[in-house]
Amino acid sequence: MLINSAEGQEVRIAIVDGGVLEELYVERASSASRVGNVYKGRITNVEASIQAAFVDFGLAKNGFLHIADIRPEYFPGKQKGSEAVGRKRSHRERPPIQDCLKRGQEVLVQLTKEGIGTKGPTLTTYLSIPGRLLVMMPGMSRLGVSRKIEDQRARSEAKALLANMKLPPDMGFILRTAGFDRSKREFQRDLTYLTRLWNVISQQVKKAKAPAAIYQESDLITRTLRDTYSTQIDRIICDSEPVAHKVEEFLELVMPRTKHRVEMYTGANGLFHDSGLEEEIEKIYARRVELPLGGSLIIDQTEALVAIDVNSGRFRKHADAETTALKINIDAAKEIARQLRLRDLGGVIVMDFIDMRPEKNRRAVEKALRDAMKPDRAKTKMDRISSFGIIEMTRQRMGPSLAHGVYTSCPHCGGEGMIKSRESLSLEVMRRLRRACAAAEVAQIEVAVEPGLAQYLSNKHRKELSRLEAQSAKVITITADAQLAGDEVNITATNARGSKVACDKTPGAKGKRTIKSTPLDKRPPSSGTGDSAGKDEDSGKREAKAKKRRRRPRGKKKPQSPDKADDEQARRDKRTVAKALFSDTAPAAPGDAGQATEAEAAKGDASEFSPADILAGEHRRGKSGDKSKPGTEDPRD
Repeated sequence: MLINSAEGQEVRIAIVDGGVLEELYVERASSASRVGNVYKGRITNVEASIQAAFVDFGLAKNGFLHIADIRPEYFPGKQKGSEAVGRKRSHRERPPIQDCLKRGQEVLVQLTKEGIGTKGPTLTTYLSIPGRLLVMMPGMSRLGVSRKIEDQRARSEAKALLANMKLPPDMGFILRTAGFDRSKREFQRDLTYLTRLWNVISQQVKKAKAPAAIYQESDLITRTLRDTYSTQIDRIICDSEPVAHKVEEFLELVMPRTKHRVEMYTGANGLFHDSGLEEEIEKIYARRVELPLGGSLIIDQTEALVAIDVNSGRFRKHADAETTALKINIDAAKEIARQLRLRDLGGVIVMDFIDMRPEKNRRAVEKALRDAMKPDRAKTKMDRISSFGIIEMTRQRMGPSLAHGVYTSCPHCGGEGMIKSRESLSLEVMRRLRRACAAAEVAQIEVAVEPGLAQYLSNKHRKELSRLEAQSAKVITITADAQLAGDEVNITATNARGSKVACDKTPGAKGKRTIKSTPLDKRPPSSGTGDSAGKDEDSGKREAKAKKRRRRPRGKKKPQSPDKADDEQARRDKRTVAKALFSDTAPAAPGDAGQATEAEAAKGDASEFSPADILAGEHRRGKSGDKSKPGTEDPRD
């Protein structure tokens, strides 16, 4: 066991077995644990719908007290009475909470779970005062033995030993794992300590007015020594002399023969650094955990549950896929149990192992996980593995996980792990700007974003911003603010007098929203403010330039080159010959050579043009049904 407390503001206790970090406990002076503290509180509200009450016990948030955590002494009338250790009344046997507790009533409660997020602490009226070997439970009866002691013979012997001792009335006791195979004298010493402590608590309850703190649980060092120290720990190394003396005093009371195991660290680099634990502790906070055989674990913690995925990775030592899956899953089961203890993860835990078809392989993985969870002091409950390789389990959660005490939410993503892309943000900014520009009282708009987004807007949306300013007659300013988060956008609109104007608000859910619209055939011409309007404007400018280039002064024609003039004359001759072929009268031959007959003209002209050349002008004579009719000349000729 290594105890690091040299810094003064933080205490870290590590239990190392064979060079492997097995357990880690961390407590800071600014956030000391309150689990186990006893308070005198006052009922502030009773909620019959959830069968729970809220208790003011002196902290910032009220505590949550469920009907299942209320002792029978608070029950009305004949339903009062004592309960045996480990045999609390079921939920159905309990009266409604509104019949047990009233607003303003004082209750004695113990904090069992720290508040997480928006949830307040969890309270109970079943008090438990832990000692070294015994746990005292006021108001209970009978004796109990820790579930960790599985040997039935040992359990019976321990109960018989306690039964022969003189126990105080109306007190229940549980034999802890550390009390296994101890002498009657040691039990009597622990019993005397707990009895005196309860007398002090009882006197304090009578004097104090709610809300008030009655009993404070021991610090981390004392709790860890009390709950985890055993003869299997051969060394206790401390880096603080006062802490070393404190440990010696504790061992002198509970296990005098082992106080020589306390040692003082004399190095300069740090106790955890020289022992190689700093790197191991950093790995605890990583999302990915490498397995010894080559696979890996992916651990994701959410508000609802903890999801653990098992990956085979590069492990390919067996040709059989089932054997490979079995080896990886057993290796993962052992590491999962270790990670749950180190990270102090609780609540619902879902593990996705590699699929295995044989039933015996699935049972082997279950057994490996159960065996690996036995050293865990937290209460656990595990279901059988499904055909999909899924195991669901619950682990007692005493408070926030280790990572919650070390890390804080990212100021940029708020703990989500993702933020909007700059393209998405820029489009959102443009939409908000259009809404702001639509307000008549707005004169100037300032957009404050992070520097990268400011540059993106200025470059990618420069034309849209300029067009929006021109069409709305507003002044838009893009400001880069390095203090803003990646997806944070602040838009400030002011009027002509410089006063702020609320113009970018969305109607609330209860407010009536009105959508303005106009039938498409009744819309007046609009220049628009969007991208499509900009494109129409650009195309109109291009068309106007083209018309200007095609426009010529009246009475003037562009001079043609000789080649183009000859081509134009040839086309006119073709049309003339074509009309002559399909008309009754032939055209007069040019020149003074005299008149030619119709057949000669047709024969001579036709020999100079191919049928394709002649037919090329047929579409100019009108409809195809009138091709053979005379007098259907093209009016353009």
